[in-house]
Amino acid sequence: MSSSNILVEIRDLQFTYPGQENPTLRIPEFSVVRGEELFLYGPSGTGKTTLLELFSGVLKPTSGSLKILGCDFVKMNDAERDAFRAEHMGYVFQNFNLINYLTVQENIELPIHLSPARRARLGSVDTALVIRALCGNLGIGDLLGKKVGELSVGQQQRVAVARALLGKPDLLLADEPTSALDTDHREKFLKLMFELSDLYGTTVVFVSHDRNIEKLFSRSISLDSINKVV
Repeated sequence: MSSSNILVEIRDLQFTYPGQENPTLRIPEFSVVRGEELFLYGPSGTGKTTLLELFSGVLKPTSGSLKILGCDFVKMNDAERDAFRAEHMGYVFQNFNLINYLTVQENIELPIHLSPARRARLGSVDTALVIRALCGNLGIGDLLGKKVGELSVGQQQRVAVARALLGKPDLLLADEPTSALDTDHREKFLKLMFELSDLYGTTVVFVSHDRNIEKLFSRSISLDSINKVV
């Protein structure tokens, strides 16, 4: 595999929470290829969210190497990791982390206010037009002026994905955002998310304990198979 195709690369990574004696994660080697839709599964408490927070730079590895787009997070300070995340990543949280008193459009615009680079990727096109088109594809184009607190769970989920994808991030991280949906709606939502990520050239890393959706992804892997914590 060409190194130019690798988006995320881990070597001898270890992470231990402050005050704990034993590590939560010890991963000798792991990589994510550009353009793939990776399903990372495991029971609750196995470190799935911790790994996503390492990928996003919210947490810093205790030791080892974690490179994303060739940049080593171990060598970055907090501000550098924050700036990198704002520029290159979208994040869909399990509880969506939307701001209820803001409108759908205002929530979706947040990433481009945090990152001039994300705004620049939109070019000279009017941001409102981009958001309208993105939301139209997600079936929420008629909700832009509504406050997020007025929406259903499924609608909020789509707002979270629109926010994460605005500005065409290199990497989309998703932490069990479909857990509140039934099987039919989960599958429809994921297929739609993949269509948009393919369109934008965004790589997806999705973590969940629910293996019923595993078949929809281009690759799936158990966290236990890469985490060598004894």
